[in-house]
Amino acid sequence: MPLQVDPPPGGRPSARLRRFRAWGEPDDIVVGLINNMPDAALDATESQFASLLEAAAGSLSLRLRYSSLPEIPRVSQALARVQSAYWPIEELLHDGLDALIVTGTEPKAAELPQEPYWLRLTHLLDWAQIHTTSSIWSCLAAHAAVLHLDGIERRRLEQKCSGVFEFKVLRGHALTAGLGPRICTPHSRWNDLPTSALAAAGYRLLSESEQTGADIFVKQDRSLLVFLQGHPEYEDCTLLKEYRRDVGRYLSCQLENYPTLPCAYCPPAALVTLEAFRDRALSSRDEGLLANFPSASLAALLVNCWRPTAVQLYRNWFSFITSQKYAQRPARKPVSWSAAWGSAT
Repeated sequence: MPLQVDPPPGGRPSARLRRFRAWGEPDDIVVGLINNMPDAALDATESQFASLLEAAAGSLSLRLRYSSLPEIPRVSQALARVQSAYWPIEELLHDGLDALIVTGTEPKAAELPQEPYWLRLTHLLDWAQIHTTSSIWSCLAAHAAVLHLDGIERRRLEQKCSGVFEFKVLRGHALTAGLGPRICTPHSRWNDLPTSALAAAGYRLLSESEQTGADIFVKQDRSLLVFLQGHPEYEDCTLLKEYRRDVGRYLSCQLENYPTLPCAYCPPAALVTLEAFRDRALSSRDEGLLANFPSASLAALLVNCWRPTAVQLYRNWFSFITSQKYAQRPARKPVSWSAAWGSAT
């Protein structure tokens, strides 16, 4: 059944209409996507998640609602899109959701609690534990969540963790059903969470590797909290676009060192092309050189080997939500978010 993207509400609806929008038809699954990605990745993130969720939902009736933390800085064009197509976060939460997905964003402050959206993000996490069956916290959002919940500090890596990495799957959880003993997932991050600290705080690792640490981990509290350090939603060219962006930052002297190639991502023919471009950039650091970056020829060589795993993971997530939905429905009640947000509004 096709995924339905619910447009934002107009005005203040009646309580009866709120309940209808919150639950829709009896078998609907209502998911909120808090898209905090920077302006350049806003549309792509919508597309990635919509495609993945639709593939994973199968015959389920899935309703998707976009929102974003209002403290994320945006230029006028992206801000206009958010204001017209995204649900105001207070309306989104007031109407109720079965599940929530929260993306990361590029950090600006030295410490996460110094980010302008920190207070609202922590309120969102507290809300999700009470009012959803399950929530997914992606990349930086996962780092922020475990810091708020258990004081676990992320640690800076010596070089960026970028590429498609293999992880050992740990059995015995509903989310790993149907996954093979090993899975591949794209990662793109400068920070990491110590697996020993996660285990000591009661988090359960579902996939990990000695090379890159935790991939998927969960914590069952009042609801199921799912944390992803990787990006199973990425499309085949997403890492390439990020690498090109970082190359551009090097050429414009925003980065001191030339970015490392994404690991286990490019076939040999693509590596030859990228290495030749790197040699040219290192010999002549010219911002205009980025116009010659061979994006189109490289994109034709890339293969999305992680898609089946991503679909199965989210299919398992939907199965869990469906099995828990009716038991948890009475616990979710509308609340006044103008009071709950406090100084965040």
